[in-house]
Amino acid sequence: MSMVFDKIVCGYGDTVVIRGISGDVQPGEALAVVGRNGVGKSTLLKALAGQLPLTSGAVTWNGSDISTNALYSRLGLGIAYTPQDNVVFGELSVADNLWLHLNDRKPERYQALFEQFPLLQTRLSQRAGSLSGGERKLLSFTRTLGLQAPLAMLDEPTEGVQPENIERMAAAVNQRKAKGASFIIVEQNLEFVSAIATKVVVLDHGEVVLQDPYTAIGREQIERHMVV
Repeated sequence: MSMVFDKIVCGYGDTVVIRGISGDVQPGEALAVVGRNGVGKSTLLKALAGQLPLTSGAVTWNGSDISTNALYSRLGLGIAYTPQDNVVFGELSVADNLWLHLNDRKPERYQALFEQFPLLQTRLSQRAGSLSGGERKLLSFTRTLGLQAPLAMLDEPTEGVQPENIERMAAAVNQRKAKGASFIIVEQNLEFVSAIATKVVVLDHGEVVLQDPYTAIGREQIERHMVV
């Protein structure tokens, strides 16, 4: 299933943040959204997830217009979204965080992810709020992939995560891609981007300044646009 966004414009109140951005992600692809801080990356993801209304433009999912669908409606269609902040329910256990959005607690749903991230399996009874920042990010990432949604949108998933776990996160993303799942990922860690990205969109001041397959762009070009 594919998501296409066409000339979308959005922002907060009278402030326009995203200025006519277009793009798409197809089954088995990962679209990385990169750029300096404050250029509109998270705002774009919120708009695609349905958390922020569009001023103009359109978002389609498998050919159907979902521009006005709310966040919960898009999740029901198979579009999962993880924000940058407030990524876990701190008062709940790790286990409750993992199964909160599911109708069953079948362990096989997380079996492969627990093998990649054994730390979480040892912390299932621990209160999620007592985890470190990087561990909470890892829990959020695992919960999102556990949904097994056709499209997962992740905002800065590797922030604060240990390098060895970032490598495992990349492997998990690539395994899901191989099964036809797609991703839109806002990310500053270019090592992670190089490991998972099929396509890249570089933003600056709410506009696209570079957009191509990762193999056609390469890390050096991306780094030039990240320099303040």
